[in-house]
Amino acid sequence: MNSMILADGVKKGSVFVAALVLLAFAGLLFGRNAYAQSDPDPRFGAIETFWVPEEAAAMNLGWERILFYWKEIQPTGPDDWNTLHVDDRWLADAEANGREVVGLLKQTPAWATDGEIDTGTPRGLYRPIDDPENLWANYVRKVAEYYAPRGVHHWIIWNEPDIEASAFGHEFSGSIEDYYQMVKVASQVMKAVDPEAVIHLAGLTYWHDIEAKRPQYLKRWLDVAARDPEAAANGYFFDVLSLHIYFRVVTVPEIVEAMRDILAEHDLEKAIWITETNAAPDQDPAVFIERPRFPVDLDQQAWYLPQAFALGFGSGAERIGVYKFTDILDAPGAEPFGLMRTDLSKRPAFYAYDQLIERLSGFTSVEITEQKKAVMATFVQPKQVTRLLWSPVSEQVTVAVPALTETAMVYDVMGSAESITARDGVYELTLDAARCPGECIIGGPPLYLVERVDQSAEPSFKLRVLESVPVATPTPAATVAADDLPERVAPVQATPTLTGNDVILLGVGVLALLIFILMLIRHFRRSR
Repeated sequence: MNSMILADGVKKGSVFVAALVLLAFAGLLFGRNAYAQSDPDPRFGAIETFWVPEEAAAMNLGWERILFYWKEIQPTGPDDWNTLHVDDRWLADAEANGREVVGLLKQTPAWATDGEIDTGTPRGLYRPIDDPENLWANYVRKVAEYYAPRGVHHWIIWNEPDIEASAFGHEFSGSIEDYYQMVKVASQVMKAVDPEAVIHLAGLTYWHDIEAKRPQYLKRWLDVAARDPEAAANGYFFDVLSLHIYFRVVTVPEIVEAMRDILAEHDLEKAIWITETNAAPDQDPAVFIERPRFPVDLDQQAWYLPQAFALGFGSGAERIGVYKFTDILDAPGAEPFGLMRTDLSKRPAFYAYDQLIERLSGFTSVEITEQKKAVMATFVQPKQVTRLLWSPVSEQVTVAVPALTETAMVYDVMGSAESITARDGVYELTLDAARCPGECIIGGPPLYLVERVDQSAEPSFKLRVLESVPVATPTPAATVAADDLPERVAPVQATPTLTGNDVILLGVGVLALLIFILMLIRHFRRSR
């Protein structure tokens, strides 16, 4: 290689390196969002995001649940292996975007049960796990062998076994003893193949047992498990308790705490996930359904999510997921739970969840302060404290929140923002009333109060109600249609006060810019 060409290449390479340095620091200085994490927070999830993966990635979701139907993966016999049912590309996309996949195993194929297709107990369930006639053990083993290398380590064993055969949504026809055996076999097989395997109990509904006036399924299941001499030494063969909680915000902490008490009766401490939550709107002008109980409009669905997540995390839930990311079918009787409709138009709840993740990601602790007319969830995060506030009653409420800084930003659930200044050491906020045609199942529109702090602060959890005004419940016609919203809300960001770290970063960026300019001048002088 000619020495002149080499020297020219070195000079151009130096300029190129300097440009990269400049771009890197420019990205840090001007592209970083003071309130968001670059990597997804694993605590925020949604069900079946793979249908619209680009939206899931843009929302920075941390986990998703995918259904693994046994009858689809092995439709005609144990030698079948239909990997197209759960496309490997879905798993690769999730991994590439930092989204953890949680698999749900259910639906017995006709060839594998003497009972009903989909809900029947697998044949040979009580045989040894290495017996070829234990069809469930053989299937689970094959699942672990294939999907563990593809990054799937969390497995929910079946779905809602507490729904009785006579009720809508029935999914398991076996006894509680059968379900315990399914969990035990799955745990033994999965963990022998994949040391990283995490076993989840099926999502429990809670209310089916309450309405049937019987002990909770979890209690009855644990009583069965306790009779197994191998259970206690193996943590009862599960790692995570899964809950499904819908519609009534106030029940979120009640259910989590009730289930934790049941675990404590057996001296168990387990992670608790709320794997499904939402308030499906029956008053969406685009999708009509008739539901006499729990009337919900589009705005209320959007308000439900931050309230339920705050109370869920505040009661100790480890992860929470929205059911579901998008509606797939408009079949008769189907409820519109999706953040998006079947035509992929976005409900207000889509933007509310996007804003929720933006505002709360990275929190290190949360504390709930509840009063009769106001609720405040205080989330401590690196360099900031975020308080989420709402009125749980049909009254407009003005509250006083102790201030950590002189100014703060206030965001609504759609991302609109304004600055606020503290007076006499407090911020005064007006919280609009809940819509309560009957019971106030969902609070009014929440607000995020965000304060930038130099280091981890010790916020006050005091909350004072200054004034409350009863408000008549507006008609559902006032609901904002999703089509009137922008394609993706771009929240207004505060101009953050420079901290010590910010000043250092700014100085390094300026130095990089000067080096870049000097290298350019040197390059062009030598090239003449």
